[in-house]
Amino acid sequence: MPPAAQSATERGARTRARILDATAAVLNANGYAGTRLSEIASVARLQTPAIYYYFSSRDEVIEAVVAAGHQSVIDHVAGALADMTGASNLEKILAAVEAHLTFVLTESQYASASIRNLGHLPAEMRTRQLSQRRAYGQMWKDLFEAGQQAGEFDPEVDIADARMLILGALNWAPEWWDPSRGALGAIVAEAKRFVRKGLSA
Repeated sequence: MPPAAQSATERGARTRARILDATAAVLNANGYAGTRLSEIASVARLQTPAIYYYFSSRDEVIEAVVAAGHQSVIDHVAGALADMTGASNLEKILAAVEAHLTFVLTESQYASASIRNLGHLPAEMRTRQLSQRRAYGQMWKDLFEAGQQAGEFDPEVDIADARMLILGALNWAPEWWDPSRGALGAIVAEAKRFVRKGLSA
């Protein structure tokens, strides 16, 4: 590729990334209904029509952020579990709790925007995201089922209900947590204590 063409391609990629970054920030601040292309453009330091060079519509750029955000959660939690060979399934669940919370609360605007806005997206957009959601849910389901089979959990615990309650609580955290409520480490420790005591045999 000629240097000029390569430079233009790199500039285009940087501009596209700025638009996505800005969209994640606006989604977190305003929600799906309140996200406007004009505000995205302002945060990205662009003119609004420039966005249409990269995305055909407001919903297309929002969906790109939602998809990237959820995939980043999957990758981050899977990475946290990758080096836990030999750990109990309960310890793996606790590591997943910590990885999920830390990531969505402090490390990724995309992940937070994805989680906070999923229920407000148009039905057809939510449907297109289902394969990612199922993949992440399966990761957790496998951990819970393995823990149950290994006898690590209280036999009276319904693991399907427990899994959904835990994931629901983790996904709700971006709606209410801020640093003024307490340090991130304290919130993570409390979540892990809650899960450990709730599941342990």
